[in-house]
Amino acid sequence: MFSLFWRLLGRKGRPGEIWWADVPFEDGPGSKVRPCLIVELRWNGYEVLKITSQDQSHRRDHVRIPTKHWDRNATKDSYLDLTDPIRVRALDNKAGELDKATWRKVRKLHRI
Repeated sequence: MFSLFWRLLGRKGRPGEIWWADVPFEDGPGSKVRPCLIVELRWNGYEVLKITSQDQSHRRDHVRIPTKHWDRNATKDSYLDLTDPIRVRALDNKAGELDKATWRKVRKLHRI
């Protein structure tokens, strides 16, 4: 029922899915098309967590995620930024879904 409601509103993404989206920079003007994890649906967009291919293994606020789950051409894993979600208004292309164990961790951390 929940999915049908959002699809009737023209929404295409669901929490736990990884999509490519134009994500605004936090520290200045502009944006970058990057993969992101949908955390929540909002009336005026999506709350997402950024995904980066840069090694963030030294940071406690990032978690390594297996990129092969959603990008067959990837040669290395990516890192999910667990800090506060960012609002995006639209999604471009679906890349895949986050693995279940990491999704549980994200849901617990952000109280979803």
